Amino acid sequence: MSLAGQGAITIWQDVKPQARDAFFAWHNGEHMPERVGIAGFLRGRRYGAVQGSPEFFTLYETDAPEVHTGAAYLERLNHPTEQTRRVAPNMINNVRSLCRVEWSRGAAMGGLVFTLRFDVGESDHAEMRDLLVRDRLPRLLMRPGVSAAHLCLADKGASSVKTEEKKARPEAALVPGWVVMVEGAAGREALERAVADLLDERSLTDAGGSELLRGVYALQVSLSR
Repeated sequence: MSLAGQGAITIWQDVKPQARDAFFAWHNGEHMPERVGIAGFLRGRRYGAVQGSPEFFTLYETDAPEVHTGAAYLERLNHPTEQTRRVAPNMINNVRSLCRVEWSRGAAMGGLVFTLRFDVGESDHAEMRDLLVRDRLPRLLMRPGVSAAHLCLADKGASSVKTEEKKARPEAALVPGWVVMVEGAAGREALERAVADLLDERSLTDAGGSELLRGVYALQVSLSR
Protein backbone atom coordinates (compact mmCIF):
# COMPACT_ATOMS: atom_id res chain seq x y z
CA MET A 1 0.00 0.00 0.00
CA SER A 2 1.10 3.59 -0.31
CA LEU A 3 2.77 5.03 2.75
CA ALA A 4 0.29 6.25 5.34
CA GLY A 5 1.49 9.86 5.40
CA GLN A 6 3.75 12.39 3.72
CA GLY A 7 6.77 11.83 5.98
CA ALA A 8 8.97 8.81 6.62
CA ILE A 9 11.82 8.07 9.01
CA THR A 10 14.13 5.33 7.71
CA ILE A 11 16.65 3.68 10.04
CA TRP A 12 19.18 0.90 9.45
CA GLN A 13 21.30 -0.45 12.31
CA ASP A 14 23.10 -3.42 13.80
CA VAL A 15 22.99 -4.53 17.42
CA LYS A 16 25.92 -5.91 19.40
CA PRO A 17 25.47 -9.69 19.90
CA GLN A 18 25.36 -9.52 23.68
CA ALA A 19 22.49 -7.01 23.57
CA ARG A 20 20.08 -8.76 21.19
CA ASP A 21 17.60 -9.95 23.82
CA ALA A 22 17.57 -6.51 25.45
CA PHE A 23 17.12 -4.86 22.05
CA PHE A 24 14.06 -6.94 21.12
CA ALA A 25 12.47 -6.49 24.55
CA TRP A 26 13.00 -2.72 24.35
CA HIS A 27 12.11 -2.18 20.70
CA ASN A 28 9.00 -4.37 20.75
CA GLY A 29 7.73 -3.48 24.20
CA GLU A 30 8.70 0.16 24.70
CA HIS A 31 10.37 1.97 21.85
CA MET A 32 8.05 1.33 18.94
CA PRO A 33 4.87 1.90 21.00
CA GLU A 34 6.42 5.13 22.31
CA ARG A 35 7.23 6.36 18.82
CA VAL A 36 3.85 5.48 17.34
CA GLY A 37 2.24 7.30 20.27
CA ILE A 38 3.89 10.60 19.31
CA ALA A 39 1.54 13.10 17.65
CA GLY A 40 1.89 12.82 13.88
CA PHE A 41 3.32 9.27 13.87
CA LEU A 42 1.05 6.81 12.08
CA ARG A 43 2.77 3.43 11.83
CA GLY A 44 6.05 1.73 12.64
CA ARG A 45 7.59 -1.38 11.09
CA ARG A 46 10.81 -3.27 11.83
CA TYR A 47 12.43 -5.71 9.44
CA GLY A 48 15.36 -8.14 9.66
CA ALA A 49 17.86 -8.59 6.84
CA VAL A 50 17.75 -11.62 4.56
CA GLN A 51 20.35 -10.01 2.28
CA GLY A 52 22.57 -6.99 2.90
CA SER A 53 23.37 -4.95 5.99
CA PRO A 54 22.89 -3.53 8.57
CA GLU A 55 20.74 -6.27 10.05
CA PHE A 56 17.68 -4.21 11.01
CA PHE A 57 15.60 -1.73 9.02
CA THR A 58 12.93 0.34 10.79
CA LEU A 59 10.40 2.54 9.03
CA TYR A 60 8.16 5.11 10.71
CA GLU A 61 5.39 6.71 8.67
CA THR A 62 4.31 10.22 9.69
CA ASP A 63 1.71 12.81 8.77
CA ALA A 64 4.27 15.20 7.30
CA PRO A 65 8.03 15.96 7.31
CA GLU A 66 7.34 18.77 9.80
CA VAL A 67 6.58 16.12 12.43
CA HIS A 68 10.28 15.15 12.39
CA THR A 69 11.35 18.55 13.72
CA GLY A 70 8.26 19.17 15.85
CA ALA A 71 8.23 19.66 19.58
CA ALA A 72 6.64 16.28 20.39
CA TYR A 73 9.30 14.18 18.62
CA LEU A 74 12.21 16.33 19.80
CA GLU A 75 10.96 16.07 23.37
CA ARG A 76 11.27 12.29 23.22
CA LEU A 77 14.67 12.42 21.48
CA ASN A 78 16.03 14.75 24.13
CA HIS A 79 14.51 12.86 27.08
CA PRO A 80 15.21 9.18 26.38
CA THR A 81 13.88 6.60 28.82
CA GLU A 82 16.22 4.69 31.12
CA GLN A 83 15.78 1.58 28.99
CA THR A 84 16.66 3.57 25.86
CA ARG A 85 19.82 4.87 27.55
CA ARG A 86 20.85 1.30 28.38
CA VAL A 87 20.20 -0.14 24.92
CA ALA A 88 21.37 2.76 22.72
CA PRO A 89 25.15 2.22 23.19
CA ASN A 90 24.72 -1.28 21.73
CA MET A 91 23.18 -0.01 18.47
CA ILE A 92 25.94 0.32 15.88
CA ASN A 93 26.38 1.06 12.15
CA ASN A 94 23.48 3.49 12.37
CA VAL A 95 22.02 4.98 9.18
CA ARG A 96 19.06 7.35 9.56
CA SER A 97 17.18 9.70 7.24
CA LEU A 98 14.23 11.96 8.03
CA CYS A 99 12.40 12.05 4.73
CA ARG A 100 9.67 13.61 2.66
CA VAL A 101 7.62 11.04 0.75
CA GLU A 102 8.16 12.06 -2.86
CA TRP A 103 6.18 9.23 -4.49
CA SER A 104 4.31 6.23 -3.09
CA ARG A 105 1.97 3.74 -4.71
CA GLY A 106 0.76 0.23 -4.00
CA ALA A 107 -2.13 -2.10 -3.26
CA ALA A 108 -0.84 -3.81 -0.11
CA MET A 109 1.94 -3.92 2.47
CA GLY A 110 4.40 -6.69 1.68
CA GLY A 111 6.14 -9.02 4.08
CA LEU A 112 9.43 -8.26 2.31
CA VAL A 113 10.99 -4.93 1.48
CA PHE A 114 13.94 -4.10 -0.75
CA THR A 115 15.73 -0.94 0.35
CA LEU A 116 18.08 1.15 -1.77
CA ARG A 117 19.85 4.12 -0.23
CA PHE A 118 22.09 6.45 -2.20
CA ASP A 119 23.01 10.03 -2.98
CA VAL A 120 22.56 12.17 -6.08
CA GLY A 121 24.41 15.33 -7.07
CA GLU A 122 22.19 18.40 -7.03
CA SER A 123 22.52 18.91 -10.78
CA ASP A 124 21.20 15.36 -11.38
CA HIS A 125 18.12 15.53 -9.11
CA ALA A 126 15.63 16.12 -11.92
CA GLU A 127 17.04 13.34 -14.11
CA MET A 128 17.02 10.80 -11.27
CA ARG A 129 13.52 11.76 -10.18
CA ASP A 130 12.19 11.39 -13.72
CA LEU A 131 13.87 8.01 -14.15
CA LEU A 132 12.35 6.67 -10.95
CA VAL A 133 8.92 8.33 -10.86
CA ARG A 134 8.08 8.31 -14.56
CA ASP A 135 9.58 4.95 -15.46
CA ARG A 136 11.16 2.49 -13.04
CA LEU A 137 8.85 2.60 -10.00
CA PRO A 138 5.58 2.39 -11.99
CA ARG A 139 7.04 -0.50 -13.99
CA LEU A 140 8.02 -2.27 -10.77
CA LEU A 141 4.38 -2.20 -9.65
CA MET A 142 3.53 -4.23 -12.75
CA ARG A 143 5.95 -7.04 -11.84
CA PRO A 144 4.64 -10.24 -10.22
CA GLY A 145 5.04 -10.24 -6.46
CA VAL A 146 5.62 -6.49 -6.06
CA SER A 147 2.94 -4.90 -3.89
CA ALA A 148 4.18 -1.31 -3.38
CA ALA A 149 7.00 1.08 -4.24
CA HIS A 150 8.13 4.32 -2.61
CA LEU A 151 10.64 7.15 -3.11
CA CYS A 152 11.67 9.25 -0.10
CA LEU A 153 14.02 12.26 -0.07
CA ALA A 154 15.94 13.15 3.08
CA ASP A 155 16.22 16.46 4.85
CA LYS A 156 19.91 16.13 5.67
CA GLY A 157 19.91 19.10 8.02
CA ALA A 158 17.06 17.77 10.13
CA SER A 159 18.55 14.26 10.03
CA SER A 160 21.85 15.50 11.45
CA VAL A 161 20.50 17.37 14.48
CA LYS A 162 22.27 16.22 17.66
CA THR A 163 19.89 14.97 20.35
CA GLU A 164 20.42 13.26 23.69
CA GLU A 165 19.31 9.93 22.27
CA LYS A 166 21.69 10.20 19.33
CA LYS A 167 24.59 11.11 21.61
CA ALA A 168 24.11 7.83 23.47
CA ARG A 169 24.95 5.81 20.37
CA PRO A 170 28.58 4.92 19.70
CA GLU A 171 28.93 6.85 16.44
CA ALA A 172 27.11 9.44 14.38
CA ALA A 173 24.42 8.13 12.03
CA LEU A 174 24.99 8.35 8.30
CA VAL A 175 22.34 10.19 6.27
CA PRO A 176 21.57 8.92 2.74
CA GLY A 177 19.79 11.55 0.67
CA TRP A 178 17.58 9.25 -1.44
CA VAL A 179 15.72 6.15 -0.26
CA VAL A 180 13.80 3.73 -2.48
CA MET A 181 11.67 0.97 -0.97
CA VAL A 182 10.00 -1.81 -2.96
CA GLU A 183 7.64 -4.13 -1.07
CA GLY A 184 7.24 -7.79 -1.99
CA ALA A 185 4.22 -9.97 -1.32
CA ALA A 186 5.51 -13.19 -2.89
CA GLY A 187 8.83 -15.00 -2.75
CA ARG A 188 12.15 -13.29 -2.27
CA GLU A 189 13.24 -14.41 -5.73
CA ALA A 190 10.45 -12.47 -7.46
CA LEU A 191 11.33 -9.27 -5.59
CA GLU A 192 15.05 -9.59 -6.21
CA ARG A 193 14.51 -10.32 -9.91
CA ALA A 194 12.28 -7.26 -10.32
CA VAL A 195 14.69 -4.83 -8.64
CA ALA A 196 17.70 -6.33 -10.45
CA ASP A 197 15.99 -5.62 -13.77
CA LEU A 198 14.60 -2.15 -13.06
CA LEU A 199 16.89 -0.65 -10.40
CA ASP A 200 20.14 -1.83 -11.94
CA GLU A 201 23.44 -0.22 -10.97
CA ARG A 202 24.26 1.10 -14.44
CA SER A 203 20.97 2.94 -15.00
CA LEU A 204 21.13 4.60 -11.59
CA THR A 205 24.78 5.63 -11.82
CA ASP A 206 24.21 6.96 -15.34
CA ALA A 207 21.45 9.17 -13.87
CA GLY A 208 23.82 10.54 -11.22
CA GLY A 209 23.43 8.07 -8.35
CA SER A 210 26.40 7.29 -6.11
CA GLU A 211 27.16 5.13 -3.05
CA LEU A 212 24.27 2.78 -3.81
CA LEU A 213 23.60 0.32 -0.96
CA ARG A 214 20.98 -2.42 -1.21
CA GLY A 215 19.27 -4.83 1.14
CA VAL A 216 16.29 -7.16 1.35
CA TYR A 217 14.44 -7.34 4.67
CA ALA A 218 11.66 -9.50 6.13
CA LEU A 219 8.96 -7.98 8.33
CA GLN A 220 9.31 -8.70 12.06
CA VAL A 221 6.77 -6.36 13.66
CA SER A 222 4.28 -3.68 12.56
CA LEU A 223 2.39 -1.31 14.83
CA SER A 224 -0.17 1.32 13.84
CA ARG A 225 -1.43 4.27 15.84
